[in-house]
Amino acid sequence: MVAKIFWLGTLLLLHVTTSNSLQNTIRIGGLFENEHTGPKLALMHAIDEINLMNDILSHTLLVYEMQDVKPHDSFEANKKVCREVKTGIAAMFGPVSTISAGHVQSICNSLSIPHIQAHWDSRDNREYYSISLYPDYLSLSKAFKALIEYWGWTSFTVLYEDNDGLVRLQEVLKATKGTDMKVTVRKLDPLVENYVHMFKDLISNPMQGDNRIIVDCDVSRVADILHQAQKVNMCSETFHYLFTSLDVGLVDLEDYKYGGANITAMRIVDPSRPKVMSVTEDWIFEEINSRPSPLQGQRQIPTDTALMYDAAHLFARALHELLKFQSVKTVSLSCSKPQPWNDGISLLNYMKAMDFEGLTGRIHYQNGRKRTDFELDIVELTMNGLQKVGVWNPRDGVNITKSYKERQTEVLQELSNKTLRVVTVLDKPYVLEIEPDDRRINGPRYEGFCIDLLDRIAEKLNFNYTVTPTKSYGGCKDGFKKCDGMVKELVERRADLAVAGMTITWDREQVIDFTKPFLNLGITILYKKPEPEPPKLFSFLDPLSIDVWVYMCAGYLCVSFMLFVIARFTPYEWCNPHPCNPDTDVVENQFSILNSLWFTIGSLMQQGCEIAPCAISTRLVAGIWWFFTLIMISSYTANLAAFLTVERMVSDISSVEDLAKQTKIKYGTLNGGSTKNFFASSKFPIYQRMWNFMKSAEPSVFVNKSQNGIARVKQGQYAFFAESTKVEYEIERECSLMQVGGWLDSKGYGIALPRDSPYRDPISNAILKLQEDQEIHKMYNTWWKEKYGGGKCQTVEAKKTSALGVKHVGGVFVVLIGGMVAGVFVAICEFIYKARKNAREDKQSLCSEMAEEFRFAIRCLGSSKKTIKRKPPDHEIVDNGLQFMPLTGGNNYGQNNIGGREVYA
Repeated sequence: MVAKIFWLGTLLLLHVTTSNSLQNTIRIGGLFENEHTGPKLALMHAIDEINLMNDILSHTLLVYEMQDVKPHDSFEANKKVCREVKTGIAAMFGPVSTISAGHVQSICNSLSIPHIQAHWDSRDNREYYSISLYPDYLSLSKAFKALIEYWGWTSFTVLYEDNDGLVRLQEVLKATKGTDMKVTVRKLDPLVENYVHMFKDLISNPMQGDNRIIVDCDVSRVADILHQAQKVNMCSETFHYLFTSLDVGLVDLEDYKYGGANITAMRIVDPSRPKVMSVTEDWIFEEINSRPSPLQGQRQIPTDTALMYDAAHLFARALHELLKFQSVKTVSLSCSKPQPWNDGISLLNYMKAMDFEGLTGRIHYQNGRKRTDFELDIVELTMNGLQKVGVWNPRDGVNITKSYKERQTEVLQELSNKTLRVVTVLDKPYVLEIEPDDRRINGPRYEGFCIDLLDRIAEKLNFNYTVTPTKSYGGCKDGFKKCDGMVKELVERRADLAVAGMTITWDREQVIDFTKPFLNLGITILYKKPEPEPPKLFSFLDPLSIDVWVYMCAGYLCVSFMLFVIARFTPYEWCNPHPCNPDTDVVENQFSILNSLWFTIGSLMQQGCEIAPCAISTRLVAGIWWFFTLIMISSYTANLAAFLTVERMVSDISSVEDLAKQTKIKYGTLNGGSTKNFFASSKFPIYQRMWNFMKSAEPSVFVNKSQNGIARVKQGQYAFFAESTKVEYEIERECSLMQVGGWLDSKGYGIALPRDSPYRDPISNAILKLQEDQEIHKMYNTWWKEKYGGGKCQTVEAKKTSALGVKHVGGVFVVLIGGMVAGVFVAICEFIYKARKNAREDKQSLCSEMAEEFRFAIRCLGSSKKTIKRKPPDHEIVDNGLQFMPLTGGNNYGQNNIGGREVYA
């Protein structure tokens, strides 16, 4: 028991000794302007909280002395600081005004009293005893620069309120030097309350401004700036605002989150951090109990308020560590007789060595008095308010944690049930205006391929649209200076989409965005079909070339001669001409020269002959000849149908090379657009030569409308370079036109949007889905080959090949007539020859013999006639058995009829 009392006494003595060795009260001072009540209350609450903590300064009481000063009144600030240091203080907090803060820093530096700040200060040359918890301005500037580089911004506008804003953005402005980045800098005059004219100027002059805007202003003016931008429709999804204020979360953005406005900012106070949530609940409780709260009616803790709270904890933790090694005593000091406080340097060094988590994240100083090691949250405005999408820190840079899928989900939610403004150009078959008589009540005014495509996309993405036609597709010259047509509407953000047969080009991509192409195409030549070549009189000879006809004739003669020779050599072709007289010593060969020629021609004509080969050798030759004639006649017959039924047209040109080699046929393009630019910017010699020809042509070969070019093509001697889709549409309906050659290039049609439109990816995905489902191909067939006269020329071509005319087979009739005339001529010759022979035999005149025969021939009384029977002279009687016997038999044995006269053997 005695031992226990002894030990309790010893511990009490040690406690009393230790307590007496520490200073029980430490005074701190604070100077604050009336508009910075929040940081002042935060400092007071933080000190009260520290005094109640057991792990920090458990034996020390912090006492604060807060005084109000007028903004930028350095004289009053000096007097109050001097009054504070006379009472003995360990640190001075505030003020916020730059001029007043500068004077306070000088006094604290001369007296070696730590001066703690928690507001923005761009001065590099701080006093040694001054330390700030506000993030270093160069690090902040690097954070904004990293975010812009992550987005890939190449042009933007900077709106700043004062010169401090340019300091905060100096790294951003430096990044534009030596690059192609275009930056417009505009000052927000604090004396001007209406910025509508400035926003109108930005819209009307795209070269001066851009849809990407960096705004550096006080948080109190954010809502007003957005409200005035909304008046000129600059708070839509095509505009992107980056606010440099770290307190954008305090602004009520309810009016902008459903309009699709892209608003991005950074913050250092994360409301979801447990420490922040705990402090916020305590301060809200203070407000509920009608006690002064640092929140000042805000939903979140302002940055300067949180920084002042962390400043109090930084001082307390540093003092706690210092008290572990030495005692700290505050002394009365005088501004008139500067005498440094001995413990000030040690306390300041401990403050720079602290490393802990506060309301603003990690409190740590790597290089002296500047806070460079901190982390910023990247927040974006969504339909659910400001949401954290990523972080930035000096080591890793920008790290966006929001996934692509989450972004697309938000865009689809934003797009749902929204009405988009669509501009287009009335051009068949893409967009057509429905005639009033055909227009349904309250129905659509436009139809076409692009309207069907837009309907399907709108159905998939669940949005509505209105269509407004413009005069041209348009483009921009000299950057953004001269824009026209649909491109101008998109550049000036007066439209959300441009849906038409609009080509994706590099020049247009510099000022607007395109979706994935929904149609692929290329430049081709539209030309008038040549007149059908009149069929030749002997067109039936066309299925075989001249060489083949010559070879066939040569083959016919060669086979006939070989058949004659082989038949003479083979013993099996010499036959007895008198089967009834087997003892005859005379044999006969039926393959004479004429009979060989007759046999082969009969086989060639597929008619046969009364002569047939007997020997194996002759039959072999005949069989080979029949096989040859089978192939040749079959090939001829198969090819004859095409040559006689299809009208062949011979065009003056068959490719772009043919067009470039001549000067008789003029050629041109639409005056303006991607086709003309293709020739103007081409590096290929052939296209350069054609471009020079088109430029120098008189009259001009360029047309203002596609229909004008088509009309010139119909007139003849003019070729029109156009996109293949336009050419295919026209040749389906104008049967007198045709496409010459293939594509000169390859490109695509896409839906155009303003730059950085969030709707590009969803619409592109919808287009890809429609392509995979072959819906776009079906729509293409509908508008190109079915509606409004599509497929008409295919029907005409089918009808043209259904029947043959006399002009196709007239040559066969000529051959027939020629053969008949030749037969008559040969018959006349035979008639005269035989009449002359008979006249000589009958000892009468040629004329009387011919007259007698002619009278008998024209009577047509029968097919037989009587002959004069007389005994021939002895020298005419011949008994050789073969000389006067026909090869195929005769009338009676030993009697032969020659020329109608009987001769007795």
